[in-house]
Amino acid sequence: MDRRQFVGWTSGALAAGALINCAGRGMSAASGAVAPSPIDAAAFHAARRFADTAFGRIAYVERGAGKAALFLHGFPLNGFQWRGALERLSAHRRCIAADFMGLGYSEIPDGQSLRPEVQADMLAALLDRLSIPVVDLVGNDSGGAIAQLFLARYPNRVRTVLLTNCDARQDNPPTPFLQFVAWAREGTWADRSLPPVLADKSIARSSRGIGGIAYSNPANLTDEAIECYFAPLVSSPLRKQQYNDFTIGLERVPLVEAEPALRRCTTPVRIVWGAADTFFPQSYADWLDQLFQHSRGIRRVAGAKLYFPEEMPDLIAEEARKLWGV
Repeated sequence: MDRRQFVGWTSGALAAGALINCAGRGMSAASGAVAPSPIDAAAFHAARRFADTAFGRIAYVERGAGKAALFLHGFPLNGFQWRGALERLSAHRRCIAADFMGLGYSEIPDGQSLRPEVQADMLAALLDRLSIPVVDLVGNDSGGAIAQLFLARYPNRVRTVLLTNCDARQDNPPTPFLQFVAWAREGTWADRSLPPVLADKSIARSSRGIGGIAYSNPANLTDEAIECYFAPLVSSPLRKQQYNDFTIGLERVPLVEAEPALRRCTTPVRIVWGAADTFFPQSYADWLDQLFQHSRGIRRVAGAKLYFPEEMPDLIAEEARKLWGV
């Protein structure tokens, strides 16, 4: 089963998909390591900056200095997903967690395309605005798919890639997902899926929520994370429309078209995969490992599910440091 099939189960289950606040509280891969104090939502909001680009005002949070690393979040999350990684890796990189257009806190004009390939172009514009020529990419879920599109389009701007559970090739959406695309095209999808979770946050912590399906410890779901992820998506009619538009864009991710360019890439790629993920099977990791000329192999994480990078920031930091050689 892939992520889009999960979307087709229930609107409540989808809307719960981004609601984990696990940094510093989830499972740690570094035995005996003491995690730094977690970045809470208030600190993350206070650190947020905006970059003016041709695509709109792109929200991002950064920590650290020197060589840059760009962290790409999943759907329907935002950069808050990577707070634990920023805590642990800012001593080694200028760590930047940006919000995609249509998600999080980025401010995008009406009519702007939100398709995955356009998101990749937006990232290039963001890096230009920040005077960053080259980055280490880290991606999860749809952020991993957009990382691949960015690599295909801008290979000279990528130093390394760390991919976690994500799309590995284009897949046609299953029949249940088409209903949600239809609701998004009607302009009703945001209202159907998001307000119920904001009104009753226990949905996110239920056995049918993402906590019981895609996270290792449902108890790590917090009210502040729910507000951080979902409140901006229903903050105005325009934001609801853009959430609908982002959903429509996921109907087709053009990874098949990007495959020839990805096969030519000589960028080092490391794959870290949650072995218990029911959305992106381990065969996707195997395919990615074969796709990239300079794959550094696969690390399979027992018991880990789709959004394990948020639960296991120590593991992400460990793998990133190895890949970066620091």
